[in-house]
Amino acid sequence: MSDPKKPTTRLATHTNEELYYRDDGLVGTLMGKVSFTEMMFLHIMGRKPTKGEIVILDAVLVTLMEHGLTPSAISTRLTYHSAPEALQAAVAAGLLNVGSQFVGTMENAAKLLMVLLQDDVSFDAAARREIRALRASKKPLPGFGHHLHKPDDPRTARLFEIALSQEGIDGIYIDAMKRLSGIIDEEMGRHLTINATGAVAAVLLEIGVEPEIMRGFSVISRAAGLVAHIREEQSIPTARLIWDVVEEAIPYV
Repeated sequence: MSDPKKPTTRLATHTNEELYYRDDGLVGTLMGKVSFTEMMFLHIMGRKPTKGEIVILDAVLVTLMEHGLTPSAISTRLTYHSAPEALQAAVAAGLLNVGSQFVGTMENAAKLLMVLLQDDVSFDAAARREIRALRASKKPLPGFGHHLHKPDDPRTARLFEIALSQEGIDGIYIDAMKRLSGIIDEEMGRHLTINATGAVAAVLLEIGVEPEIMRGFSVISRAAGLVAHIREEQSIPTARLIWDVVEEAIPYV
């Protein structure tokens, strides 16, 4: 009998003949037979995904991969400019910007949905309470608003469409996000779009991903996008221009 107080791992082991991801043989069972998305879900969540869950997760990963010259990409390009011998450091610098304000906002949006659905009072009353508390503290409404996509974020509708078309998805969290959106519009007196990360929060909840681990999928997806930025930086350098723009735009006083 194993000691319950002794640290253990269920993620990987090996023999001379085989390597194991959880209980599956890498060489004999996994290589050439499962996709990266399927293996990633299995390894992180500890269970095999359904076909519909793979479709949804693939859509999420594609959605989050690239957002242009945002803080994560700028950090990556500047770091690569400073240390071109360390590609991994440049990617790491960009990933440090996957946080509560950019890319990783689905975590707080998902937590808000779960609070509203588990509250003892009605959904509408709980939503108005949380919205007013966030506004009073001058905090953003997680998962809502976008500086470019107005009146609505086209990615949101597509993510919801993809998720709801998959077998086994009941739409509880998607419906809750839509209901919350309507209440926010009433409270704000204007329309505020459900942005891509708000949609991601809802669809990841639909496939059983806990809020506390959601940002990890953003990190995985954005890493690929940042490698693309490095490759482009190698042939079309922008970091020095970004540096010059900052020097010109922010004078010493």
